[in-house]
Amino acid sequence: MATLIARPENEAGTTAFDYEFTMPCMKIQVQELGTHLLPPLYALVFVLGLLGNVMVVVILTKYRRLCTLTNIYLLNLAICDLLFLGTLPFWIHYLHRGEWTFGHGMCRLLSGLYCIGLYGEIFFIVLLTVDRYLAIVHAVFALRTRTITIGIISSVLTWALAGVVALPEFLFYKAQEQSEGLFCSSLYPEDEEDIWKRFYALRMNILSLALPLLVMVVCYSGIIKTLVRCPNKKKHKAIRLIFVIMVVFFLFWAPYNLVVLLSTFQNVFFEASCERSNQLDMALQVTEVISYTHCCVNPIIYAFVGEKFRGYLRHFYRRQVVMCLGKCNLLLPGEKLDRSSSGSRSTGEQELSAVF
Repeated sequence: MATLIARPENEAGTTAFDYEFTMPCMKIQVQELGTHLLPPLYALVFVLGLLGNVMVVVILTKYRRLCTLTNIYLLNLAICDLLFLGTLPFWIHYLHRGEWTFGHGMCRLLSGLYCIGLYGEIFFIVLLTVDRYLAIVHAVFALRTRTITIGIISSVLTWALAGVVALPEFLFYKAQEQSEGLFCSSLYPEDEEDIWKRFYALRMNILSLALPLLVMVVCYSGIIKTLVRCPNKKKHKAIRLIFVIMVVFFLFWAPYNLVVLLSTFQNVFFEASCERSNQLDMALQVTEVISYTHCCVNPIIYAFVGEKFRGYLRHFYRRQVVMCLGKCNLLLPGEKLDRSSSGSRSTGEQELSAVF
């Protein structure tokens, strides 16, 4: 679950004190940031991410382009992002109100769904990377393995793996009464609390940073070597896109993961101090917003940069605009409208046939 949203009493979201120090540690600035600045930022992420990922789902399903392994993974990636984004309005309300108002069951359910969406997104990015590696570096082997059946089976297993990873959220998160109100947060066994907090930080850094980066470096290194040897006019564009994917993923996720690690093990890395604790809490909030925006970038990186997808998008947009203008009587009356719509469809279909 999100370090700041679902665990405010432990990290930085709503409490003004940190009782790990001998004197109460005031965190007024952290509290104000979480209450006033984060909700509008998360709302922006929600709107942009929702529009982009819904468009990906609509295009992939409307034009029935789920006959390839890559598109199956793209669809699942968009669904993971939508699942993740679907929980954001509840956390926005939580931050704005300063207390949890949706009950114990919703706290546990939303925390688990949030985690499934988050790790499912990362796992499908890894699958897309491996898929591209096989398609370019081991083309002959890929002809036998990159099938729809393999895509469905691997997608089901990936969702199951994300569910297993999210089990601690389903088990340990609950709505708890505190002096300032009701909070949705983790409640670990008293004698195992430190162990679970460290497990949370290590799980995040291994599964959402170390493992994806390792896979990307290995796979994209092989892809680049193959493209360099291959006399392809578009190889430089493909190499540039590969570097963009790696750099963007690293820039969006690495800061948050590293700050979570430092915050969890701050007694190991630093001397305990109120100032240091405030700095880490502020860094957690800022880097968390950055990491969340990655779900808005996914449609651009993995779908909108593709010529085929752009062709479908243009066709979809033109048809919908023509239909909307026709219904509103803003285009052409009567038979001219019908001929315009028909001509538009014909042109779009011809363009798509050329693109695909």
